[in-house]
Amino acid sequence: MDLPIELKSASEKLVVGYKQAQLKKIAQDLSDRYRNESGTGKVLLSKDIEAAVYALVRMPATYGAVSDALKYALEYFDGSISTLLDVGAGSGAATWAVSNQLELERITCIEREGAMRRVGETLMKEGNRTLASARWISSDLTTAKVTNSADLVVSSYVMNEMAKKDRQFVLDSLWNATEKMLLIVEPGTPAGFSVLRDSREYLLSKGAHIVAPCPHESACRLAEDDWCHFTCRVQRSKIHKMLKDADVPYEDEKYSYMAFVKQECNRASARILRHPYIDKGQIGLELCTQNDNRSAVVKKKDGKLFKVARKAKHGDSIEIK
Repeated sequence: MDLPIELKSASEKLVVGYKQAQLKKIAQDLSDRYRNESGTGKVLLSKDIEAAVYALVRMPATYGAVSDALKYALEYFDGSISTLLDVGAGSGAATWAVSNQLELERITCIEREGAMRRVGETLMKEGNRTLASARWISSDLTTAKVTNSADLVVSSYVMNEMAKKDRQFVLDSLWNATEKMLLIVEPGTPAGFSVLRDSREYLLSKGAHIVAPCPHESACRLAEDDWCHFTCRVQRSKIHKMLKDADVPYEDEKYSYMAFVKQECNRASARILRHPYIDKGQIGLELCTQNDNRSAVVKKKDGKLFKVARKAKHGDSIEIK
């Protein structure tokens, strides 16, 4: 998966005139801050150049994760979406990802940090008409209720960066702002999934319904030391490779997500939880189904199901008995 060409070009223009050593130093400082201080509620960047470097480093992965998660959510969603509210929008990666899949009529982005808003607005001016006319709002989700609403509300890599005591207030605010679907994407780590597991339990108690990835709305069956996560592969530009001291032209972003809807919905009968194990003449699958979590083996004699399983990756839904 790759960023839209206009977004890639616009983001690289933001750092023209800076030396590679300067940019790498900023990228390393940001990485250290986000690794060590996320979840404290602290302001982690304040300068426009920091936001620009953050966009170069993180937008490809965020764009890829939200694109994947939204694709899975829309697979079983029966309805139309024309308005988007991107909360904790950062530099706008999630909005670009949604805009690439849906024909939006109105976009609203909420972001606390001024540097992020300025970078996000600059980048969206290079997009389509709806992106270019997106409304940006300065607000702190942990202290002010969201007063806007939209068909689709997206929160990507936001909840894990706030203090745990603030999350229930924020969830209430986001759910009240949701007209049709709330999509939450977090890092595919034990900590990221823990945020989602708690959010799942709370929103179900408020009458929400899960459209993806879970095939059921019972208590999560995974052990406390296990976590549900998926992977998307994103392409690295030359500057992205330089900033991350990377050799390969891609990175694999591990992410977790949940999509909640207001109305009763269809959902997958089974979801593949781990990379399929492909052996001669058979494929091993780890599944979360409507009734249980179990292992399954699909063999060549299963015909069409074998062909589907051979092309499937973890995260995909699959119809299997």
